[in-house]
Amino acid sequence: MQFKKEFLEKLQSAKKIVFFTGAGISAESGISTFRGKDGIWNKMKPEELANFDAFMRNPDLVWEWYQHRRDIIHKARPNAGHYAIAEFEKYLDVTVVTQNIDNLHRRAGSTKIFELHGNIERNYCIDCRTSYNAPQFELANKAPKCEKCGGLVRPDVVWFGEMLPQDEFREGEKAAEWSDICFVVGTSAVVYPAAYIPISAKQAGSYIVEINVEPTDMTRYADYSILGTAGEILPNIVDEMSRLKM
Repeated sequence: MQFKKEFLEKLQSAKKIVFFTGAGISAESGISTFRGKDGIWNKMKPEELANFDAFMRNPDLVWEWYQHRRDIIHKARPNAGHYAIAEFEKYLDVTVVTQNIDNLHRRAGSTKIFELHGNIERNYCIDCRTSYNAPQFELANKAPKCEKCGGLVRPDVVWFGEMLPQDEFREGEKAAEWSDICFVVGTSAVVYPAAYIPISAKQAGSYIVEINVEPTDMTRYADYSILGTAGEILPNIVDEMSRLKM
């Protein structure tokens, strides 16, 4: 695979890079996107499931749906794109800022990850905020109750109408602003405020590389747009990196 000379020069001199990732990279592991033609939202109405009021109206239905999603995610495996991102840590200071909740970056070996929309493998009590990991309720087919206070336990994900975790967003934005290259991978970058991350990187002078199967709203901001899947393109970039850093 041939890459632009300018990009290779940026890659050679880079010290800090950020990967801003979205549902597209997870789709390569068999996890449906929300907005694609086979997306989850085409089968279920999001307003019935992914908001706090829906959970309070019918906690068992929402919990059952998230258990179904957990089952899909547990069976999925990180793909070549996830592993390539982790491999970049051999050469550079790497930060992953992800909109995904599937934990696949961590399972692939990435170590510095900011999760803007939470993590489906965690849960917490809505009353006392006690944290629980998913395996504790692996077989629960109804919304469990907190062992400490008896409150309802919900998935630790950001629902519609909720704020992003501010510490994760702030640290992710800071990493993007300090990056030499910001890779925007598998995302349409239309969900705000998460999509401000690559915009902040651009405004701070980072070199923006978009990797996606089709042009997106982010394409006009990108310094370099590469059409294709993360699993196809990122391993090739790692190969270039190993050659450049020899």
